[in-house]
Amino acid sequence: MTSTAPDNSRNRADALPKSWNPGEVEAEMYERWVAAGYFTADASSDKPTYSIVLPPPNVTGSLHMGHALDHTLMDTLSRRKRLQGYEVLWLPGMDHAGIATQTVVEKQLAVDGKTKEDFGRELFIDKVWDWKRESGGTIQWQMRALGDGVDWSRDRFTMDDGLSRAVQTMFERLYDAGLIYRAERLVNWSPVLRTAISDIEVKFEDIPGELVSLRYGSLDDAQPHVVVATTRVETMLGDTAVAVHPDDPRYRSMIGGTIEHPITGRQIPIVADDYVDPEFGTGAVKITPAHDPNDFELGLRHNLPMPSIMDERGRIVGTGTEFDGMDRFEARVAVRERLAREGRVVAEKRPYVHSVGHSERSGEPIEPRLSMQWWVKVESLAKAAGDAVRDGKVVIHPPSQEPRWFEWVDNMHDWCISRQLWWGHRIPIWYGPEGEVICVGPDESAPEGWVQDPDVLDTWFSSGLWPFSTMGWPDNSTELEKFYPTNVLVTGYDILFFWVARMMMFGMFVAEDSAITAGKRADAPQVPFHDVFLHGLIRDQFGKKMSKSRGNGIDPLDWIKEFGADALRFTLARGAQPGGDLSVGEPHALASRSFVTKLFNATKFALMNGARPGELPARAALTDADRWILDRFEVVLAEVDSAFDAYEFGKACEALYHFTWDELCDWYLELAKVQFAGDDARVESTRVVLGNVLDAVLRLLHPVIPFVTEALWQALTGGASVVVATWPQPSGVPADADSERRLVDAQQLITEIRRFRSDQGLADKQKVRARLDGLDASGLGELRAAITNLARLTDFEPGQESTASLEVRLSGATVVVGLNTEGSVDLEAERRRLEKDLAAAEKELAGTAAKLGNDAFLAKAPENVVDKIKARRDVAAAEVERIGVRLAELAAR
Repeated sequence: MTSTAPDNSRNRADALPKSWNPGEVEAEMYERWVAAGYFTADASSDKPTYSIVLPPPNVTGSLHMGHALDHTLMDTLSRRKRLQGYEVLWLPGMDHAGIATQTVVEKQLAVDGKTKEDFGRELFIDKVWDWKRESGGTIQWQMRALGDGVDWSRDRFTMDDGLSRAVQTMFERLYDAGLIYRAERLVNWSPVLRTAISDIEVKFEDIPGELVSLRYGSLDDAQPHVVVATTRVETMLGDTAVAVHPDDPRYRSMIGGTIEHPITGRQIPIVADDYVDPEFGTGAVKITPAHDPNDFELGLRHNLPMPSIMDERGRIVGTGTEFDGMDRFEARVAVRERLAREGRVVAEKRPYVHSVGHSERSGEPIEPRLSMQWWVKVESLAKAAGDAVRDGKVVIHPPSQEPRWFEWVDNMHDWCISRQLWWGHRIPIWYGPEGEVICVGPDESAPEGWVQDPDVLDTWFSSGLWPFSTMGWPDNSTELEKFYPTNVLVTGYDILFFWVARMMMFGMFVAEDSAITAGKRADAPQVPFHDVFLHGLIRDQFGKKMSKSRGNGIDPLDWIKEFGADALRFTLARGAQPGGDLSVGEPHALASRSFVTKLFNATKFALMNGARPGELPARAALTDADRWILDRFEVVLAEVDSAFDAYEFGKACEALYHFTWDELCDWYLELAKVQFAGDDARVESTRVVLGNVLDAVLRLLHPVIPFVTEALWQALTGGASVVVATWPQPSGVPADADSERRLVDAQQLITEIRRFRSDQGLADKQKVRARLDGLDASGLGELRAAITNLARLTDFEPGQESTASLEVRLSGATVVVGLNTEGSVDLEAERRRLEKDLAAAEKELAGTAAKLGNDAFLAKAPENVVDKIKARRDVAAAEVERIGVRLAELAAR
């Protein structure tokens, strides 16, 4: 008989909606969590601490799939640690994004025909703050939609007073230590933005251009001359040398001499340098030190003049030629045409596809330009950052990324930190009337009449302080004492160098600061974080990089609306492995939504049948199925803990997915249905076992899929929130190997019967008469009811005989299954189905055999491809044989 569920369980089941509709519950549920203070960290707590700082998204930004991945992984770590009893701080915030934000506001002004100069610096900055208050921070409500469990009470912004104080303090300390200096060096220059930009804001693109070969020196072949090739003809106006390889016999006699510049008429030297590749082109290259990075380094080695021939807008200036005042691209054409008229263009190649750096923000090709800028001397800072990883103070996950880390920090160039913008942290350098220079700290002021440097700091300077500036540094604070250093930094491997390296350099520089060391052991490694977890890039379902030009990008907010935040999060976490890229598409999101639905339906069914967590009965009082599912959970718990501890999110999610779907839902719930139909005391035991396993599974899944697990856990347990529940712990009870063996045997037997039924043409839900011989001998006697129920079998009627049979070899004995399918199968329909399947199998067999018989194909095809085709051939041959036997059996009826 069917048992009656306890009223409280049934009532809680009724409290759940008929089906899971995430759009109706997620937003309200999230705000309840925030209002309850579940994400607010307590700096006075005596719990062990776990802290993460959110990589600050740009104030101009919106949530993209990269953000969604980052945030999902950080939230998973934070929620799990909270369940494990840690005082968790996940600190959010935003970056002021100097170039991006200033550009947004300037574009708004341009609509009214205005520029920032029309308002002046102070009024323009006020307008930027107005925009930030009114329109900035779109990503914050998107973070709420994703379910980010961040401590909103500690939300930070890189231009806040406290963080600005930290920036000014760091600049002053580096300056006083001789690690910040001003010098004229080559930078990435944006003529549109009129500022230097960082390497990370330069995106290289292959574009069609031109390669022009030019003749320097005499037009008389008997007189000294050299041919050089260039893709940027206009820069020849700033040439100060021609370089050749010192061992190139073609030019050995010319080294140390000079040659006439084709346009200016100046005599420029011919220098020898190992940088020149004698095998490329003519083996001679023009040197323009002020407008090419490699030429700049060569110019330093040979003490060459470095005249700048372009102004901040990319216009030719100071050459004394007719090209002055032209835009650089206009000059490129004009210079080439003049040289062509003079017979100096030896060859032209168009199109010549080459890689050109473009400004990420404004889109135009960047211009290498000699410019007076502020720099950080990075040698000692970079060494400290490298040593922190070498000494194990910081661990990079996966270790395969370590060589890239060392290659970067061990070969780092000095860092240009000044930007020619108005929005940002103003460089705290002041100039006196007599040329004096002072650095003004946060508690200091400049003398009256002195003028502050007009530039602002690179955004990466302030974000490099993020782990400790957000916690109150440079002042002592309870946050610094409690939560710094942080435990882990989660980010993509693509910004390993640009951001992670800067945080490491600054963190190590202030390692001995009293505010940092307050309350810490003297031997504690003062690094900004102990672990660096680097995930890969998100690609589409076909493995292609997402981009606007391909049209294959996915808006995570669209997926949240269509599939729910849990499905999005599970899709991303399931695909995340240390250092590896992940491919996602709608099929992945649909699979995740199906998983969420499966979990919801299973828990609701369990509640309807009285499942509830409670004290487990003695092991002896449990069925084999009960003992098996409890033991399987112990194995999965260990796998999940191990995977999460190693940042193997995908592995943890796979273990939870297959346990929940395959073992808990597909097997144990079906077995539990049979046990619920009994009338003995073990019905109550099954309710408790199912309730306990579901309770634990919901807690394990909560960090990844927080919304549905919250609703289900509250209904199952009556508890306040799974957010503040406890993480499951190993029971310590030895596994029951005999129960596992019997359950594995039963599953094998049921699976074989189901397969045999399918081969016989029986519908899945159709009952069929059967006899099971050898069940008791195999030890499965007590599982007879479950086996016959799950295999859709009924007993033979008196006098019935088998019309088909199969033998299933189990671990202890062989079970013979006799079926009587008379009247159960439409023989003609089954024959037509089998003939159709046979034709498909024969076609596959013929196709694979033809490929394997083609010697030309075998000679070119990779070994793994050939092996796959052989496997397909073998499967097809087996299918042809199986279907043939079955058709013969039907013909004999």
